[in-house]
Amino acid sequence: MTFKTKLFTFLFAVSIFVFYGNVWSDDSVRYADLGDFRLENGNVIQNCRLGYLTRGALNEEKSNVVLVSTWLAGTSKELADLGFIGPGKVFDSSKHYIIAVDAFANNVSSSPSNSALQKGKAFPRFSLRDLVRAQHLLLTRHLNIRHVRAVSGISMGAMTTFQWMVSYPDFMDRAVPIAGSPWMTSYELLFWSAQMGILEQIGECKGSEEAMKALAPLHVMQVWPPDYRTANTSAAAFPVFLADQQEKLSRYDAYNWSRQVTAIMSHDILKDFGGDRQKAAAAVRAECLVITSAQDQVTSREEAKAFARLIGAQTADLNGVCGHFAFLCDQESLKKRLDAFLAQETGVSPAAAENNKK
Repeated sequence: MTFKTKLFTFLFAVSIFVFYGNVWSDDSVRYADLGDFRLENGNVIQNCRLGYLTRGALNEEKSNVVLVSTWLAGTSKELADLGFIGPGKVFDSSKHYIIAVDAFANNVSSSPSNSALQKGKAFPRFSLRDLVRAQHLLLTRHLNIRHVRAVSGISMGAMTTFQWMVSYPDFMDRAVPIAGSPWMTSYELLFWSAQMGILEQIGECKGSEEAMKALAPLHVMQVWPPDYRTANTSAAAFPVFLADQQEKLSRYDAYNWSRQVTAIMSHDILKDFGGDRQKAAAAVRAECLVITSAQDQVTSREEAKAFARLIGAQTADLNGVCGHFAFLCDQESLKKRLDAFLAQETGVSPAAAENNKK
């Protein structure tokens, strides 16, 4: 698959999979029914379902599980299709049992676009803390897994990973947040607030498709660095480029997008610690590798590195030419770094083995 093909799929392909099952190592997306899932704000996702995809083989001790969370608007199937999950891929299913979990509001798990009872704006706002709790229920209640080798994710999935590190600190041996922040900065909030303003104002008047078209210039401007955009799109080619981006982004549901952006904006792993970074850092038990990219204009590389220093985590930078999308442009380097980190101290602890037998 060429880089342009991967990029096209990454940015704009949204797939809906409606297969159901509860069997290990199936190629189709499956669902866990969580019933009426109460959120931390007191609201309830009715008939809540969580989609997930598995790759690889679970070992006898259940000690080789790697949990992967999806990015903004992304799906577990998209992760596999783009080569992030599979034998010899970034999340290597020949070495680990990969469980990729679809976030709420991605049109696979419960979402404004697919809810029968809470359609569109009636779908409740949720947090990434809610999502982590739902993932924990999926693993423990539905899959009978009580400890994992690693938790990881990219972009919004990295924010989810940071939340896992403090919500369930003893649940994983290792954590690898990739291109994500542990909390919001004012600059990040400014960007997401601008998106929400577009979605709310235009969406109410003209509907989802027009709202997403209006969102496209802002989103595309932010996810790519200025030098990359200038080098890859001439001024003469800009009208065609913009129309193409608008058409493709309009395929996403505006209510889905806004609910995930709202979750991102409320993200802050310090909430349970009174805003104290030292207390949050002291709660982390997992060995961590924090992966960032220079020129990332979407998430704060500096804040991720600051928290990494507090917890004594390893850090790594991807090639920053593509900014936030370095994980796509520099995928081979990402794979090597993740392989090396997960290969360290590969033995399962007695406590973890005992937990997974229960």
